[in-house]
Amino acid sequence: MMRIDKYLADMGQGTRSEIKKLIRSGRVMVDGETVKKPEFKIDETTQKVSLEGKQIGYAKKEYYMLYKPAGVISATKDDRDKTVLDLITDKKRNDLFPVGRLDKDTEGLLLITNDGELAHRLLSPKKHVDKVYYAKVQGKVDESDVKAFADGVDIGDDTPAKSADLRILKSGEESEIELTITEGRFHQVKRMLAARGKPVLYLKRVRMGNLPLDPALEPGTYRYLTEDEVESLRNF
Repeated sequence: MMRIDKYLADMGQGTRSEIKKLIRSGRVMVDGETVKKPEFKIDETTQKVSLEGKQIGYAKKEYYMLYKPAGVISATKDDRDKTVLDLITDKKRNDLFPVGRLDKDTEGLLLITNDGELAHRLLSPKKHVDKVYYAKVQGKVDESDVKAFADGVDIGDDTPAKSADLRILKSGEESEIELTITEGRFHQVKRMLAARGKPVLYLKRVRMGNLPLDPALEPGTYRYLTEDEVESLRNF
């Protein structure tokens, strides 16, 4: 059982104080009956709640796959820049957050959820969850770079980056690569490539764990994860 004011606050319908005023003014109904007490308890799994005539369904956990575009920051809120949560326009929960982060100018797969346990599992250094990136870089990438990445590149931290799998897609004045890492250090991919004299021109995350970026998504769009996808992430 859950208090009606908490139910509506969890679903992003306002602050607790704002919601209490709405309830006391008779704008909230449960199973067709007006409720005027914020402490009124309901079964969130079976009862129907409406606010000002609009039904408000309950979701304990939400999972979104977002194709993060460049120019948007990986944060829950910001006074200057648009955030990844601003792009999720039909979310029910108000406690969503991005799992990890992508730089402002980096595109690609970002998981948005309120499942802290899953986020911890995916980001834990002990789990070594793969993160795969596609990049365009300045300069010719060759087998010496592949070996250096496999050995662990010194990026100026106390310890070198862990072994990473560098796959050359195109080699030339501007090269294209796919890079798989298992860490999440600050600006790690850019720092690794810069250490080899190959500054990044474009960067996009294409997979996290066993979850690939849906090719049907365009930058700035998103979709719910399927139950199978959520389960596969939990079992990774």
